Amino acid sequence: MEISYVVSRGTRLNKVLPFIFAALLLALVALPKVLAIPYQVKFVQAFILIILATMWNLLAGFGGLVSIGQQAFIGIGAYSLVYISDIQGINPFVALALAAVLCGVFALPLSFLVFRLSGGYFAIGTWVIAEIIKLFVVQVKTLGGGSGISLGAFSGMGRETRIAAIYWSALVAIFLTLLSTILLMRSKLGLALTAIRDDETAAGVLGVNVLRNRRSVFVMVSMGFGLAGGLIAMSNLRVQPDDIFSVNYSAIMIFMVVIGGLGTIEGPIFGAIIYYFLQDRLKDYGTWYLIILGLLGIAIVSLAPEGLWGWISRNRFSLFATKYRISQMSKERGA
Repeated sequence: MEISYVVSRGTRLNKVLPFIFAALLLALVALPKVLAIPYQVKFVQAFILIILATMWNLLAGFGGLVSIGQQAFIGIGAYSLVYISDIQGINPFVALALAAVLCGVFALPLSFLVFRLSGGYFAIGTWVIAEIIKLFVVQVKTLGGGSGISLGAFSGMGRETRIAAIYWSALVAIFLTLLSTILLMRSKLGLALTAIRDDETAAGVLGVNVLRNRRSVFVMVSMGFGLAGGLIAMSNLRVQPDDIFSVNYSAIMIFMVVIGGLGTIEGPIFGAIIYYFLQDRLKDYGTWYLIILGLLGIAIVSLAPEGLWGWISRNRFSLFATKYRISQMSKERGA
């Protein structure tokens, strides 16, 4: 008997899934035509959570950079949107894209500072920088100071039209976020990030430019967080420094990624959906809401350290084909 091995990316399931995802996307595009405004708002909130979880997972789960200060870019994105649209008079949807770009521009020089730190020092350092940025924003009267600033760019637009437009913007944002993440993890950069995460020293010895690759993902992730911050500003029509720069965003992101599955693309999506439903159902229970979230997090970390998605899939299948698989084939040798 002759044994041979076949290297492939994905399974038969992955050949069918793109058509299912395309149908799902079309259904989501048409939702504002059939859903009431409150449900559209709920979808926007869920989309924002998925973007946040996906970006933090890309940074920590794939890049190995555990940060608790990414709310800095959420805040920069939100304030940039208000400034560009209200003060500069640019269309708010164009301003959303520009806010994301500005976050990337800001993240590039900042990376030269934070990458001098590592491990726990990197995590604390990013949080300190986020607090410094918040204190700076509070001093700027043009941005409303400590009381915050309202978004007035939608004042001439009807509520129904505004909510639908924000919904479609959030849908485009989550589509671009997931697509860029999938393409990234299928590229050489994604392979390099995985190698760096697993063993930074070994990756460097093999010729991987650790600093350059980490800086690339840091800038990309910062743009994603800026996009989420802009959507938050659009949804709330107001930005306040204590809220938008809150470390609670980091806690929420870590919770979603941990319960979903660190280092997977599907895990953060799964975790964000679970967190959204828990938040929506338990928000009226006050302190008990936080206790239940804490107990759930402890239970999942203890019983399924790989996260719920990791426990469900057990590496047997993946919704997004980003890894190569080796399958064994055998055939009878001819006489």
